[in-house]
Amino acid sequence: MSKSKKITVVGAGYVGMSLAALLSEDHQVTILEIDNKKVSLINSNISTVEDIDIELFLSTQSLNLHATTDTKSALSKSEIILIAIPTNFDSSIDQFNTEGIEQIIDEIHQYNQSNALIVIKSTVPIGFTDSMQKKHKSDQIIFSPEFLREGHALHDNLYPSRILLGSDSNQAKEFAAILGNLSQQPNTPIIFMSSGEAEAVKLFSNTYLAMRVAYFNELDSYAMSHDLDTKNIIEGVSCDPRIGKYYNNPSFGYGGYCLPKDARQLRSNYKNIPQNLIQAIIESNDARKDFIINSIALLKPEIIGIYRLAMKHGSDNFRSASIIDVMKGLNSRGFQVIIYEPNITDERYLDLEVSKDITNFKIKSDIIVANRIDDQLEDVKDKVFSRDIYITDQ
Repeated sequence: MSKSKKITVVGAGYVGMSLAALLSEDHQVTILEIDNKKVSLINSNISTVEDIDIELFLSTQSLNLHATTDTKSALSKSEIILIAIPTNFDSSIDQFNTEGIEQIIDEIHQYNQSNALIVIKSTVPIGFTDSMQKKHKSDQIIFSPEFLREGHALHDNLYPSRILLGSDSNQAKEFAAILGNLSQQPNTPIIFMSSGEAEAVKLFSNTYLAMRVAYFNELDSYAMSHDLDTKNIIEGVSCDPRIGKYYNNPSFGYGGYCLPKDARQLRSNYKNIPQNLIQAIIESNDARKDFIINSIALLKPEIIGIYRLAMKHGSDNFRSASIIDVMKGLNSRGFQVIIYEPNITDERYLDLEVSKDITNFKIKSDIIVANRIDDQLEDVKDKVFSRDIYITDQ
């Protein structure tokens, strides 16, 4: 086992929380977070995100983990600093807004005098890490992408598909070894490349996943329009081992933290380079949501119930959820819409009624629209509109 390190993780979302929990088994980990509520939760051994493995880890494992809002104390003595804050896509500049990352890097150089390794875990435009190295005249800033699923982030860090570093420096190799030692996946591939190549891997990986979602959704739209059985077609297509029986369950469209914004960022990186496919993936997703809205509207329900806004089972994330766009589209056409989402505590969401009682929600709704189905809808399955064929997030 490698020598214990002082590590700071900036941000307590899925990436930061899962990494901090994992690393604090063997290392002294501090989470720097601007949200006082999240700091209190972490210091009470409670996860800031909905992830059963993180929750179990915090409640059962002996971890060297502490959270703070004090930037100077969190950064000043760390040997490794991981940046895991969100990067939202800003349409006005046609790329990720990286101001938060840039500010943290400035503060690291202000407070940390130990030549700490700065590892960017946030998703960034291709070329961003190189620009930070040049600005700060430092090769101690590297990029290392994460490939995590919401609700399963710690599991995916414990059993990684690969550990990827955008540098082959000695410190990068040492950090890769730390992650490798914590991996429970035998013979986890550890891959070193340039920072630009690592940034590209992240964006191309997520855009490929978006493409796969869009593909099976377009297949489903065709089957629905021609009264064909979508499952039979998918089974026939997916038996080809080159295609595979995975990530093929239709939905209302891809969404969540990563796929929508990463596809847009990759498209932005194609300036002055011919591309059609990336643009088509984005347009396909928009077309799918319009198709779903039209399909529901044709049924002419009086009251439409929207069952859950979270993107996946075991997740509390609504960000860019396709069902929200479907819901907005139906409401704009004059349909009365009510929502059932236990994670919403307010009486209204986006100026729509939020039902707190699932029984009343079921009775009141003429149609229940669900991106993903679970057992709670079994008694009203004749009311449910969903394209969830395999009853799974994949």
